[in-house]
Amino acid sequence: MNNYRLNINGQQQNVRAESDTPLLWILRDALGLFGTKFGCGMGLCGACTVHLDGSAMRSCLLPVSAVGGQIITTIEGLGSQEQHPLQKAWCEHDVAQCGYCQSGQIMTAAALLKENPSPTDDQISEAMAGNICRCGTYPRIRIAIKDAARKMGGKS
Repeated sequence: MNNYRLNINGQQQNVRAESDTPLLWILRDALGLFGTKFGCGMGLCGACTVHLDGSAMRSCLLPVSAVGGQIITTIEGLGSQEQHPLQKAWCEHDVAQCGYCQSGQIMTAAALLKENPSPTDDQISEAMAGNICRCGTYPRIRIAIKDAARKMGGKS
């Protein structure tokens, strides 16, 4: 067991874990941040997506030892004091059905809009391709991303 000091949602967290423990389990089991979901455990579905220094990463594949001093943002920390424009758009467009994949969807979309504030439909499709929604809410996800982009100053 090793000690790790992690910057999660703007707060320093001390955790004790094996070096190969996936960040997902640190977030959920050690810190009680349940917004990040376990889906496939192989990085294929996107339910476990978090940001590492602003980039979307699959936390089920990321060992805690690889995080270092990077800034981790989970769905709980995305909007800070109020909802992020994507979270608002998700509600306004009734995106979620079962909701299980939605935190990963939102985290991936947020990384996309940070990198590209005015994505085309093709760019949205490419960025979101690794996130699976079993309920098939893809058309509403696209609409919500485009709406959030407009509200954030993009042209989508």
